[in-house]
Amino acid sequence: MTRIIAGRAGSLSLDVPDAGTRPTSDRVRESLFGALESADALRGAAVLDLYAGSGALALEAVSRGAASADLVEKSAKAAAVAQRNAGRVAKAVGRDAAIRVHRSSADAFLRAARGPFDLVFLDPPYDVGETELASTLALLEPLLSTGADVVIERAARSPEPALPDGMIATRSKRYGDTALWWATTSD
Repeated sequence: MTRIIAGRAGSLSLDVPDAGTRPTSDRVRESLFGALESADALRGAAVLDLYAGSGALALEAVSRGAASADLVEKSAKAAAVAQRNAGRVAKAVGRDAAIRVHRSSADAFLRAARGPFDLVFLDPPYDVGETELASTLALLEPLLSTGADVVIERAARSPEPALPDGMIATRSKRYGDTALWWATTSD
């Protein structure tokens, strides 16, 4: 079962698509959001969740104080699940949280998006190759606010993502079979 861990929608259960997604474990999300909260990266943030699946990452951010979230999911079934979850979280949060679900590929969304985004989650399917991920990151970079945080989730066996010139790696952490790479915009 996937759930919102903390914040105004804390403990709210989320639906998960039947197939084709890989939900981020509670353990990884707890660690990730603990770090984001200690860096004060959530309050009032404009969040982008590429490859959103159920939307759990962006919706957790909204529950903890993000001002808006754009969830991007290519799969029609997963986008429908994310839309249901977004409605539940918006109702539980009880404020004007701007949560939008976009049924689109990550790259198509980025080509049309305006930004700026303060916090971005990328949790692409494992079959998305490193070259494709690098291309997506290059499209993302001009849409980031100064000092934006970008969190990339991949299999622990994956190489470190190739970042565009406008982004710098800040840290990485492994959790069993999962790895998180953090980056920010460079000055």
